[in-house]
Amino acid sequence: MSAANLPEQIQYFLDQYQQVFTDNTLQRVVLSKYQGDEAGLNRVTIRPVLLKNALALSFLYEYQTRHVTKNLSLNESLALLTKELPEHYKNAHMVSETKEIQLRFSKKGKALINEHRVKGAKSGLAQPDLSQNRAHNREKHRFVKQDRPYLAALGVTDAQGQIIPAMSRKWKQINKFIEVLSGAIENTRLVERQEIHIADFGSGKAYLTFAVHDYLSDTLAVKPQVTGVELRQGLVDLCNQTAAKLALQGIKFEQGDVQHFAAQNINIMIALHACDTATDYAINMGIRSNADIIMCSPCCHKQIRPQLKSPSILAPLLQHGIHLGQEAEMLTDGLRALLLEAHGYDTQVFEFISLEHTNKNKMILAQKRKVPRDNHAILTQIAELKRFYGVKEHCLEELLNQQVG
Repeated sequence: MSAANLPEQIQYFLDQYQQVFTDNTLQRVVLSKYQGDEAGLNRVTIRPVLLKNALALSFLYEYQTRHVTKNLSLNESLALLTKELPEHYKNAHMVSETKEIQLRFSKKGKALINEHRVKGAKSGLAQPDLSQNRAHNREKHRFVKQDRPYLAALGVTDAQGQIIPAMSRKWKQINKFIEVLSGAIENTRLVERQEIHIADFGSGKAYLTFAVHDYLSDTLAVKPQVTGVELRQGLVDLCNQTAAKLALQGIKFEQGDVQHFAAQNINIMIALHACDTATDYAINMGIRSNADIIMCSPCCHKQIRPQLKSPSILAPLLQHGIHLGQEAEMLTDGLRALLLEAHGYDTQVFEFISLEHTNKNKMILAQKRKVPRDNHAILTQIAELKRFYGVKEHCLEELLNQQVG
């Protein structure tokens, strides 16, 4: 399709794309829902990059088994988008420092635009800064805006939107959590859905629960249905009152625990600091619900430790209780990660936030695979690890076996 014949919605999107690139405020463009002939192509991510002291655009083509990068000038990228947007991609999501614009096409081919301004963005045009490589040396980006009403309602910020000093650690934890979640949502393409269901087990005072709801509804402009599950009725009532005070839609809190809560159709399952086998019940529920994303921060690894029968050569190391505890923690969470991979997930285990902020610093992040894998080798690894350490019982494995049976 030539530029002269473009529908006004597509032309508007391209005009805005050119404008934010010229203003040096473009962050990324994601082209998805590919309908072309290239086998295995999932989506394309476009970001500004500095090449030979001039800004260009890096196109990352994400295939099922490989990634291909192409660097284009602004004019080359506009010509490519003009040609391919209406035909090959049914969704385009542009994020800049000042606005977000989504261009999507209905089943009948009608172009639809959804635009909103990034709250708190400064007015005026930014001048291009070519002194550093934007791809590698950007200023620290906050995924959470300080002026959000829920932060003041929860006591994280004051009336002027400034972080209360005593809550600075919680503020950093919220930002890190949303940063991790943002990447997982992008990887699993959940942003393309009109509605996302989230369950947060052990939601407590619900700092992260409200942050997830706000990020999805305000930043990503999708419709969230968030349920916080908490055992303490007083906190359930307090959080429901806060949601009502803020007139929020799509968020609620219920009394219960992960072992007995009936959950269905969950897209994102969250369980932070679930003690001992509560983490196993949470992961099992996420798998059973076919969740796209499972996020757990485990603690108190009690089940495996008394079962450990390490080889005698390790006895001098494990005579120290702290080392034995660390080994039990590593084995417990390693088996959890392998069991998730055996049930269709790509899994990462990493430090969630540094020890200076909280001593509960490990996260298990699992993202549903689009392409199934042969899990025979993984199940063999699990069996060999259990045999090596003398482990007879692992809660998650038993729960998953009950599910199969």
